[in-house]
Amino acid sequence: MKKTLLLFIFLIGIVSINAQTLEELKATQAAKKDSITAIQGRVDAIQAQIDALPGWKKGAFGTIGGSISSFKNWYAQGTPNNNSGNIGFTVNAFANLNQDKFFWRNAANVNLTWVKLDDKDDPTDSDKFREATDVFNINSLYGYKLSKKFAISGMGEYRTTLLSNFNDPGFLDLGVGATWTPTKDLVVVVHPFNYNFVFSSNSVIDFQSSLGAKILVDYTRQIDAVSFKTNLSMFQSYKSGDLSNWTWTNSFGYTLWKMIGVGFDFGLRQNKQEAFNYQQSQPGSISAARLENVDNKLQSYWMLGLNYSF
Repeated sequence: MKKTLLLFIFLIGIVSINAQTLEELKATQAAKKDSITAIQGRVDAIQAQIDALPGWKKGAFGTIGGSISSFKNWYAQGTPNNNSGNIGFTVNAFANLNQDKFFWRNAANVNLTWVKLDDKDDPTDSDKFREATDVFNINSLYGYKLSKKFAISGMGEYRTTLLSNFNDPGFLDLGVGATWTPTKDLVVVVHPFNYNFVFSSNSVIDFQSSLGAKILVDYTRQIDAVSFKTNLSMFQSYKSGDLSNWTWTNSFGYTLWKMIGVGFDFGLRQNKQEAFNYQQSQPGSISAARLENVDNKLQSYWMLGLNYSF
């Protein structure tokens, strides 16, 4: 009985010592975490001062995604013998100059994807990759500062496709107005005097240029291992709502190791002139169709893959 009691007391003592040691370790860990947080706060404050200094700031990040596959006598699917694959990438780059009296911000977004499905049982089937996603957009914004947050500005923005039908159509916005920069990461552009030039060699579709208002909102930021960018570009035509358009693109990246991580991109767009052009290019389309009668469906894309930050 005495031996059992002594053993019980001994076990309680061990548990008590372990519990005390665990609590001490947790307390030490909490103190270290507080120290790390304080140090990171000072580092972030210094980085904010560096970012606010005049001069050029340049950077880029993007997403690469792809897959390949091959099937032979896989009868459960419609094409049992095939080779397929897809590959694509997105690049977001910027070069910004900040001075006491003015700023000059430049950005580019490229999103290209190729896909193929080679049916081995169809001799007429193509075994080549073909274009799937084709997005190219560049803009340049100059502003003369009236204060730290407001500026008189002028901007040019151009977008088209690269892989096929370059500049056919192409959209170029040139305008003047004001820019608001409440933080170093957020830019809001409002240009009530903007001309939207539309370039096209299409003899069937009469693409129309017009005067209107341009609104652009861009937010780009990196927080530790996370980098993201969202950009909304809108044009409201004064001539007709049928000539208006908007595009919203988003890029997210999470760094897992050094500069490599996971990236996700998606975009939305509505453009009635583009929808009209696509409708008229389809077999059996009615050439007498009018722009105002087009079903302007929401355009979208997304891509998930490896991310690389520069």
